[in-house]
Amino acid sequence: MATAEPELNAIVTQRIENAPGLITIRVAPDGWELPRFTAGQYTVLGLPASAPRCQASDPEEKETGPDKLIRRAYSIASSSVVNEYIELYISLVRSGQLTPRLFNLKVGDRLWLSPKCTGYFTLKDVPSDMNIVLVATGTGLAPYMSMIRSELYYEQSRRVAIIHGAYHSWDLGYHGELVTLARMHPMFTYIPVVSAPEEEPVPWTGRTGFVQETWKSRMIDGVWGFPPSPDNTHVFLCGHPAMIASMEEIIKEEGFVEHTRRSPGQYHLERYW
Repeated sequence: MATAEPELNAIVTQRIENAPGLITIRVAPDGWELPRFTAGQYTVLGLPASAPRCQASDPEEKETGPDKLIRRAYSIASSSVVNEYIELYISLVRSGQLTPRLFNLKVGDRLWLSPKCTGYFTLKDVPSDMNIVLVATGTGLAPYMSMIRSELYYEQSRRVAIIHGAYHSWDLGYHGELVTLARMHPMFTYIPVVSAPEEEPVPWTGRTGFVQETWKSRMIDGVWGFPPSPDNTHVFLCGHPAMIASMEEIIKEEGFVEHTRRSPGQYHLERYW
């Protein structure tokens, strides 16, 4: 006997189109309470296959039964202290099954939200005396926004740096919030990196290229006054697999060791591509 699909139990309360193919949405539970979560964890969203796709998507190659609930995991960008909604930063995969349907949602539309959040990509195992470098490409920034909003916003005892890479300046999500934070807090460093500066309508004056090149340039050394090393810093990597692989190779040569639940180290990975 077939198992009934779960009911759509949540509502879109905010939708912001940050750039073509990039949205921020807030999702609130309908009639139930959000679970407690730790900054850096992820949740799962779902929509039935009968939900319409956005116009910018590709035609669906494989048909799914209309009642089938399509589910995918997304890192949470909102603070773990806020219990009214969950915020997610999502990139459109035109050939995908779920994101074209999520991009078609409007405020007030219903969807399914998992009653459970999970994941080990958190600050839990970072000693309080260690500095933190958060490296991301694209929507890999999402878990870091939760970490900043939940735990790192008022950090005064250690250095925190974000290196965020995107193709264009308009793809740099949360740019205004991070620029403001960097201006307000001397312990916080924000380094946005654009890989296609020749396509900018207004000349881009910031870093160009790839995030791993920014790391190798030792820019953080100059800002902090000392180099991040396994003795004083933990590094987080989230985003495109090629970036993660490249950064892993670089920081391993510098003595950083991957952190796992069984074996403590100084760099942490989130592979969700």
